[in-house]
Amino acid sequence: MATKATIEPNARVVLEYTLRDLDDDVLDASSDEDGEPIVYIHGYGMLVPGLEKALTGLAAGDEKEVVVPPEEGFGERDEELVLEIDRSEMPRPDSVEVGDELVAESPEGDEAVMRVIEVKEDAVVLDGNHPLAGETLRYSIVVREVRPATDEEIEEAASAFEDAAEGWEPHDHGTNGSGGDALVQLGRAPKSSKKLKN
Repeated sequence: MATKATIEPNARVVLEYTLRDLDDDVLDASSDEDGEPIVYIHGYGMLVPGLEKALTGLAAGDEKEVVVPPEEGFGERDEELVLEIDRSEMPRPDSVEVGDELVAESPEGDEAVMRVIEVKEDAVVLDGNHPLAGETLRYSIVVREVRPATDEEIEEAASAFEDAAEGWEPHDHGTNGSGGDALVQLGRAPKSSKKLKN
């Protein structure tokens, strides 16, 4: 009798999910109008660490509630990543709004997504923290499919993992630094973030 495939390194996994915060507010869900199931290769840091670890050993059809503390999710908030700049330095100073996102480049060439959190008369406050930094996350997961990944899928995942690892500083775990787009973003992610397609 064939054994059921379980989630382990190099497994290709399809998940339905609902993400809530501690107040039970839904932050993101695969059932949203523009939502879709997560498709990822296990073991390559495509999910936040606490979630990926909790999924190990599950099989198709399994359901699980997973609580992920900030240090295993999108990291603690770092107030040093909040900065105020002159409004004139913004790409479109006249039409800047709270919630706008822009990519800032450091002198070393690393890129980070910064969100506008406040607009003043002559200045703008930007936040480089991930929107879910500092949050304890509650995932309701349904495993839809598990199968061994193809060599091509593994190669793609490994390549994305290496790109994400380059330029990451130890304090930058999941704060959407230069490798942020290699994570399957859960939550209010930039619309430009890549999700692996089937």
